[in-house]
Amino acid sequence: MTDSVDVPIIAPAAPSYALPGDAGADLVAAEAVRLLPGQRALVGTGVRLALPDGYVGFVVPRSGLAARHGITVVNAPGTVDAGYRGEIKVSLLNTDAEQPYDITEGDRIAQLVVMPVARARFVPVEELPGSDRGASGFGSTGYASTAHDERTHA
Repeated sequence: MTDSVDVPIIAPAAPSYALPGDAGADLVAAEAVRLLPGQRALVGTGVRLALPDGYVGFVVPRSGLAARHGITVVNAPGTVDAGYRGEIKVSLLNTDAEQPYDITEGDRIAQLVVMPVARARFVPVEELPGSDRGASGFGSTGYASTAHDERTHA
């Protein structure tokens, strides 16, 4: 089991973990919102907290909402910095092309993952050290597994 961290909070209902070992604590809607197809909305949670220095909160989508209804977090992961003291709001998007989605107060709409974060020291240099990947990116390693490539291109 990993260490836990105390996070002071003001909220009508504190985020909670559904199961032991879950990384994300559920955030619930503090308001009712109807998301039309393709529409996005900033949904309040009523949660305000004080993360300790050296920690960050990431607001991430709930997999069930995404898979069943096409509801996702627009800026996933949303970043909650340690110095932020305002309400956590979730920018939700209905990606379904046909069906609206109704959020009622108390619905679980996202998850909050709290984790330690290193503060980088950016050190200017004339040249970066080499690596196996180099400057290749954006799909440079392919999309299918090697076994899949061999089956389809044999």
